[in-house]
Amino acid sequence: QVQLVESGGGSVQAGGSLRLSCAASGYTYSSYSMGWFRQAPGKEREGVAAMDSYGSTSYSDSVKGRFTISKDNAKNTLYLQMASLKPEDTAMYYCAGDVFPRELGDMGWENWGQGTQVTVSS
Repeated sequence: QVQLVESGGGSVQAGGSLRLSCAASGYTYSSYSMGWFRQAPGKEREGVAAMDSYGSTSYSDSVKGRFTISKDNAKNTLYLQMASLKPEDTAMYYCAGDVFPRELGDMGWENWGQGTQVTVSS
């Protein structure tokens, strides 16, 4: 059974940094496409960053240059390093995985975590 568990969320002031983690059980990251998504209250879920099974990355324009997605295959853990945080980054952050290639704009990823809250105050 595939399980994704996010951690690392919290409250931070604008300009600060956080690192989110997503620990997986049931499969290995090296074979899967992985992504980070977020959903703010009253807004649709949006893709933030993704990494395919070859390690190629993609980012939404809103976080490009500030966020970095990475993974540690030995630990089966996905990360999202977030820097220069802004109040508009406030949202519930989710990691997702799929055995097939997926795009940031695609909400049909197979497996999802429960999310971790990130709150950025001005």
